Amino acid sequence: MTTLPVPRDAIVPEPALGLDALATRAAGLAEGARAANTRKAYRSDWAHFSAWCSEQGLAALPAAPTTVGLYLAAHEDALSVATLTRRLSAIAVAHRMAGHPMDTRYPAVRDVMRGLRRAKGVAQDHAEALTVPLLRRVLAGCGDRLIDTRDRALLLVGFGAALRRSELVGLDHADVAVGPEGLRVTIRRSKGDQEGEGQVVAVGRTGTATCPAAAYGAWIAAAGLSEGAVFRGIDRHGRIGRRLSTDAVSEIVQRRAAAAGLDPTLFSGHSMRAGFATSAALAGVEERLIMRQTRHKSAQTVRRYIRDGELFARNLAAEVGL
Repeated sequence: MTTLPVPRDAIVPEPALGLDALATRAAGLAEGARAANTRKAYRSDWAHFSAWCSEQGLAALPAAPTTVGLYLAAHEDALSVATLTRRLSAIAVAHRMAGHPMDTRYPAVRDVMRGLRRAKGVAQDHAEALTVPLLRRVLAGCGDRLIDTRDRALLLVGFGAALRRSELVGLDHADVAVGPEGLRVTIRRSKGDQEGEGQVVAVGRTGTATCPAAAYGAWIAAAGLSEGAVFRGIDRHGRIGRRLSTDAVSEIVQRRAAAAGLDPTLFSGHSMRAGFATSAALAGVEERLIMRQTRHKSAQTVRRYIRDGELFARNLAAEVGL
């Protein structure tokens, strides 16, 4: 049989991957299906479960449903329902990744979780909302140092765009377009957009002392930034460092809250996002517009902020004559 010559510009396919390489690749893709923070939490959760099973002389993988139920019950007092729910998810994911079925609806697991929810309650602790009056109080303590300029921009942009901590520290210079109308903030990836389709949020100019667009522009100019991370660390000598971490955002919020005479333990990096939603609800902004800015997929979550914002809309105690 005559062998035909291969044209020079022909595309020669790469050698097929072996099964072991394909398995490794598939595992990597499956691992990447979850957010980095979720993967980190799951790894920690699984390590804790595995260690507990080892101490008790029980098999962790595959684990019997009764073992999982015992683990949940053993940590009833030490962990919240939310944390135990995540631990259960981590255990189930680890089993599925290893090819073992894990039915969390098995009575030995399901009934324990139901009992825990009933005994402990499912209400979660939420960070105090940094509403507009509180935000202005916090900002009043910012001076003219470079770190003050950065913190003012971080707080106002985080509030105005209703950003999560990860979204705020993930911003690059190229993600924020400054125009006459305000800021056009592109969020490349977020908790609600794991596929990385990207979302755009508009933050209009207000012409006030608390204008997010003006604060952002002042920080960029003062720091001399033209590329890379927007929000960065600053050392005691005023030198600008690397991109801030999500924990650093919480520390900034709490430090500024304390300086303003507020209880710092009530606030976190989520307080700016919660503050926007609550303030918008209090101002009578429509639910759909709040959701468009916060990018919440669940109306139930946003309605909680609306309820908080309207809590003292009317003084019923005074209206009934007290």
